Amino acid sequence: MKTSTQRLGFTQTLIALAVLSAFGQANAQEAAAPQGSVSLGGLYVSGDSADRARFGLYNDLREHSGYGLLDFSWVNRDSAAGLWTSFDGRNLFLDTRELNFTTRKLGDWKIVADYNEIIRYSPYTINTGMTGAGTTTPNPVLLATPGTGAEVNLDQHRKGITLAGSKWFGGDVQFEASIKSEQKEGARPWGRGFACSATWVTAGSCATSTTQWALLLLPEPIDSTINQAEAKLTYAKGGLLLTAGYYGNYYINRNSNLTNTVPSTIINPLGAPVSIDSGLRATMGLPMALNPDTQANQLYLLGNYRFSTSTVANFKYAYTHATQNEDFGAAGFSQTPPGVSNLGGEMNTTVAQVGITSRPMPKVSLLANYRYEKREDNTPVANYNIEGAPATTTFTNSPSTKSKDNLKLEGSYLFPGDYRATLGLDWDKVDHGEFTQTSSVAGLSGLKQDLKEQGYRLELRKSMSESLNGFISYVYSKREGDSPWEKPLSLAQGRGTIEANDDPACVPPAAPAISNCIYNRTGIFPTLFEDRKRDKIKGMVNWMPSDQLSVQFLAEEGQDKYTGPTEKGASKTGMSTYSLDGNYRVSDDWNLTGYASWGDSSYNVAHSTGYIMKAKDTNTSLGFGLKGKASDRLRLTADLVYTNDKVEYPQELDNSASAANVTFLAATGGVPDVSYKLLRFKLMGDYDLDKKSMVRVLLGYEQSKFNEWTWQWNGNAFRYSDNTTVYAKENQNVFFAGATYTYRW
Repeated sequence: MKTSTQRLGFTQTLIALAVLSAFGQANAQEAAAPQGSVSLGGLYVSGDSADRARFGLYNDLREHSGYGLLDFSWVNRDSAAGLWTSFDGRNLFLDTRELNFTTRKLGDWKIVADYNEIIRYSPYTINTGMTGAGTTTPNPVLLATPGTGAEVNLDQHRKGITLAGSKWFGGDVQFEASIKSEQKEGARPWGRGFACSATWVTAGSCATSTTQWALLLLPEPIDSTINQAEAKLTYAKGGLLLTAGYYGNYYINRNSNLTNTVPSTIINPLGAPVSIDSGLRATMGLPMALNPDTQANQLYLLGNYRFSTSTVANFKYAYTHATQNEDFGAAGFSQTPPGVSNLGGEMNTTVAQVGITSRPMPKVSLLANYRYEKREDNTPVANYNIEGAPATTTFTNSPSTKSKDNLKLEGSYLFPGDYRATLGLDWDKVDHGEFTQTSSVAGLSGLKQDLKEQGYRLELRKSMSESLNGFISYVYSKREGDSPWEKPLSLAQGRGTIEANDDPACVPPAAPAISNCIYNRTGIFPTLFEDRKRDKIKGMVNWMPSDQLSVQFLAEEGQDKYTGPTEKGASKTGMSTYSLDGNYRVSDDWNLTGYASWGDSSYNVAHSTGYIMKAKDTNTSLGFGLKGKASDRLRLTADLVYTNDKVEYPQELDNSASAANVTFLAATGGVPDVSYKLLRFKLMGDYDLDKKSMVRVLLGYEQSKFNEWTWQWNGNAFRYSDNTTVYAKENQNVFFAGATYTYRW
């Protein structure tokens, strides 16, 4: 296991020196008196951490009832010297604090130092007997009764530091550079489960007298750093704008694996303690790999050239070299392919793009754009996968070279009556690369290497009057295979793939002599490779009958239809969106805003085991805002938001379903719905005590209702095999109130 504590190659001390140096430069000038402000106050939040599980997800207002608030701003402008220096801080008493220091000489140089934090709490409360939760060696312990363990709240805390600067050289050349480091610590929900099988477990016979499956919660320990560096040089002369640059990303994870213990006794689905199969226990105790260290380096060149006032060309070329070569042994893994000490992962990505826009005539606009992307996976092939106990079957990873071509053409014409019509053509081709013959795609009935998609876009815009305008558009595309289906072969057949046979004789029941039939009524074909037709229509109207009122209406409908050599899998997806936004200026002092939206998305899929799921997610949102001046000293802002999101899972059975399954579905009604409702109200008032000071008062209320059967249902928490439970309060209500005093100079 790694014990590295390496960090980014600069420290907060260096940042402090840079800030002090910049202050010294600023103070050396005959600067004007600096301006600034300080805000100090506090905030009260009702309830406990369970009441604030969703409210305090990202704002650090979950663990306590009272919080201090501190913001400041300092600006020093020296017009004579052209120097401008600012220093700002927000939320300094919270784990969401931000600090920014900027100093610049206008038209010459700029230096920026930035520090920020963010915290993310898990919305669920965990009750467990586990010791070592959040470490690399958790120890699950069987609880005699659910809910009698210790409560664990997981969180992730990020801290980021950025240094950036720029320099102008003679007006034609500009250099910019930045370096950023973000450290992430904490833990998040994770786990492992396994079903006992004689072909998978490391040992044991999967005896019927023991429990043959188990599911354990094992929080993932997080201690990682992402370092990013970028430098670019921009040149502008005449009609040419050119930028050449470098971007690097380096990910460091100080945790290489998670190794857990497994209780000898666990809980079966009926809640009774039983012994766990020895082979299953050994398998579930194997170390699990965590994200390895990676790095990526990119060189790029981009820019545009203006041939004339009406014609501009743009272009981009980028090459990225990414590697992953962490040593297996150092990461805690000793069972590796012979002669292989690390993955040797290498991915080279090339992106090239060129486009041109032109207006050859006042009424005509043209656009053409071509983009090419190639991802070349040069990772060595090795036998990383083993099946059987003892091992009888091995298969390798499956690196491949993938490429994608995209072409867009568009033209628009302004007709009499102020109608502007646009026609666009789109063409895509994707090559997923050759299948690695020594790999495996168990469970899939077919693959495709090449796909192509082509379509068109039609749009009509109209300015009906100075106060009313809008547009309507239609998009159609069709995706289909540009190569035949390939059928994966089993080990007995020599592995690899062969070109599938779509002869009508293959339709079930297929002739036994035809071994490469692709059609299968219950076959599993990835949606990515199936033929697809897409239709989408969209319209929008803007209405501004007066200077006081503006209204915007948007409507959008879309549908995808999938076809493949099977009756199963995805058949249709759809989406709808309708929204209304408005703004009304009641007077010079008061302004009213509002919006209403409704939308849904649906997904129809027939499972190979016989059931048909037609999931549908419907969302309704309303919002109102009021902002204005109640007096010369008092300003008020009020916001009201309501959201209702519901996911329905209507289920059906195909004609192969047994009578018992039909009876069971009729009796239970299938999978329950998931619903989420949110109501939030906030009122804020600013009162000027004098020209230099003010008081701000904040009042708010948030109510959320969440019914999610995947983790809880009717008050019952989700339970793991060691009686660990995961729970979130379904109805949460939070009242918050705060006040701050601000002094300006």
